Amino acid sequence: MTDGAHSLPGPMPGPMPRTVDWSADRLVVIDQTLLPDHLALVELRTIDDVIDALQRLVVRGAPAIGVTGALGVALATVIARRDGHDGDWVRAQAARLRAARPTAVNLAWGVDRVLARLATIDDDPADPSPPGAEAAISFAVEMLDADVATNRAMARLGADHVRSIVPDPARVRVLTHCNAGGLACVEWGTALGIVRALHDDGHLHEVFADETRPLLQGARLTAWELARMGVDHRVVVDGAAASVIARGMVDVVIVGADRVAANGDVANKIGTYPLALAAARAGIPFVVAAPESTLDARTATGDDIDIETRDDDEVLVWRGQRIAPVESRALNLAFDVTPFDLVTALVTETRVVRLAAGHRLQV
Repeated sequence: MTDGAHSLPGPMPGPMPRTVDWSADRLVVIDQTLLPDHLALVELRTIDDVIDALQRLVVRGAPAIGVTGALGVALATVIARRDGHDGDWVRAQAARLRAARPTAVNLAWGVDRVLARLATIDDDPADPSPPGAEAAISFAVEMLDADVATNRAMARLGADHVRSIVPDPARVRVLTHCNAGGLACVEWGTALGIVRALHDDGHLHEVFADETRPLLQGARLTAWELARMGVDHRVVVDGAAASVIARGMVDVVIVGADRVAANGDVANKIGTYPLALAAARAGIPFVVAAPESTLDARTATGDDIDIETRDDDEVLVWRGQRIAPVESRALNLAFDVTPFDLVTALVTETRVVRLAAGHRLQV
């Protein structure tokens, strides 16, 4: 944890706080690296704090990353006003935030939205003073509430669609990968939001959650969220997921996305592509849930997506203990790309696009 980030002591029982929020002059986020053992909040007071939180996956998940980027720009305007920096400094900090995670398009989307809003209130382009912090904060905080509304709408639309495409809509069996729940958003979730809606309706039978190597977002985070919801679930190792599908134990695979290219290709956590292949082989639906903000018109196909490669130690070291020979190196790709023709349906907050049926994505 960097200087300026302060953990609030002890686990936090009771209602779930927002994954990302704003308090006075700082960001407040759930430290997801401490879960499932501790539910703790961390305060981010500097731009370095925000970048560190993004890169260490203290905060993660495309929608959460997006609003964190937006709030980061608001934080930059607060700091600029306090310390006497000019508008160029704010824009430089925004560029640093934008580059913190390359694959998830929501980060750039969140940063750019607040910058654009600030540009509309900067009456004199020749004036070097930073734009208004109050306007930046107000707009970024509005994005928090908008994210919650977006995910609730997506969950309802997605649950209705899933019931329409599975054999028994009253007892749906789901496999999911990584974490696309409330922890990946401000609240509620994308893929896990659909699962939650099915559960609330009494139509969910069981969820299989891939462990999601190497950082175990499925075993640590998704399983934790499912347990809090009271959902019957089992954690499976990543290598077993295709067999679970092939054995007829799953009706639908539901995952989130970090970027959807203009043609419908989907970037998501590494290990997603094999699930799509297994689902296609087994003849079951493969559904992607992502807000419209994750659809990127500027990226033509999945081949154009910058796939983040992370540190070798995430693969070779576990809790400080080396688990591979010292001579070994790792290839730690954080994401993979699933071609659009393996995606049965893309669910957003406004529509369902049946990509595998030959429908083209309009971004």
